[in-house]
Amino acid sequence: MPQLTKSLSEIIKDRLKEEGFDRYKMVVQVVIGEQRGEGVNMAARCFWDADTDSYAHDVFVNFLVDVLGKMEPPTSSRLNSRKRRKDGSGPNGAAELDGIPPKMSRRSFGLREPAPFSDEVEIDYSKPYVRVTYEEAMRGTPSDRPVRVYADGIFDLFHSGHARALMQAKNLFPNTYLIVGVCSDELTHNFKGFTVMNENERYDAVQHCRYVDEVVRNAPWTLTPEFLAEHRIDFVAHDDIPYSSAGSDDVYKHIKEAGMFAPTQRTEGISTSDIITRIVRDYDVYARRNLQRGYTAKELNVSFINEKKYHLQERVDKVKKRVKDVEEKSKEFVQKVEEKSIDLIQKWEEKSREFIGNFLEMFGPEGALKHMLKEGKGRMLQAISPKQSPSSSPTHDRSPSPSFRWPFSTKTPPSSPANRSRNESAVTYDISEDEED
Repeated sequence: MPQLTKSLSEIIKDRLKEEGFDRYKMVVQVVIGEQRGEGVNMAARCFWDADTDSYAHDVFVNFLVDVLGKMEPPTSSRLNSRKRRKDGSGPNGAAELDGIPPKMSRRSFGLREPAPFSDEVEIDYSKPYVRVTYEEAMRGTPSDRPVRVYADGIFDLFHSGHARALMQAKNLFPNTYLIVGVCSDELTHNFKGFTVMNENERYDAVQHCRYVDEVVRNAPWTLTPEFLAEHRIDFVAHDDIPYSSAGSDDVYKHIKEAGMFAPTQRTEGISTSDIITRIVRDYDVYARRNLQRGYTAKELNVSFINEKKYHLQERVDKVKKRVKDVEEKSKEFVQKVEEKSIDLIQKWEEKSREFIGNFLEMFGPEGALKHMLKEGKGRMLQAISPKQSPSSSPTHDRSPSPSFRWPFSTKTPPSSPANRSRNESAVTYDISEDEED
């Protein structure tokens, strides 16, 4: 595998050099991966100038491998392009004779027109029809002789599974011309069943698939040698599951025996039958949906009773939706109230602890109020009872006051028993004074 990628990149590079691009550097990368439902991405690290550098890439996919090729022609050095901008004076900083190739227009991979029908395509029958072998097809054929691959089907309710099958058929070989046959309503209704889309709608859907090169209308149910020769078909692409129909165990059995069968892979989880099953399973839902969108009961083949039933169900659903909305809003409101109540309870607990602590500090056994009462009681007692002089303090005798004498009498006036001691001292004092006189 490494040698194959190297040889492919060298071949691409040599053919690219033959184009004679004015270039500075050319890089070609090829990545090959096994086809198991995975994807391959490629990245490259380099200096890039959006004005002068460009790239192109292509992908080849068959039922075995994915091949991703990336070319960067022509590329220029980032450093040199900056220098040219500085010295030049032309557009984008470059001179006219600078040697910078013009910008390459981006290639659009989308198609602008639908694929033509087979009766609208002219075939040159003058050239003999020689079928290519599988090995020749894998090696690659000339551009004027692509490998003509045919894929047929009903393609009712065209979906991604159909598109993937056609994509695999288109990428079976390097140079593939894909012809798609679509069976008519008559054949389909006879051999498979009723379709949702009519044949013209199915033709149009396949026409607008980007992988299709030509569409065959009213394709045969079983491929005949005459049909293969008329359309010059080299290979027939279909999934390899035996397709029993029209009294045959496998309508592609003779194609497989002739070596013209190229198998593709089915896409799991998607098919026309699956889509129809979903619609039938949820018929009431889709009937009500289309009634809401303006379709009449007659257009939907809905009876009068079912129409009223669907309208009633619609009203009930609206009421249920309103109730559900109210319940959701009420739940949100209750949740918010619960959150706020929890916050309030937490704050109340904190404040209550603080209040109880302050109360105990004030009115507790050793609180501030008790100390205040004790101090007040002591002050009141101190104010009511006078202070006693200490016994150890020295006594001071009062100085004798001058005695009062009655006029014309040497006797002192009568004194009360309480003042006798004082009078005695006074009498003594008076006598001594007389003696001194």
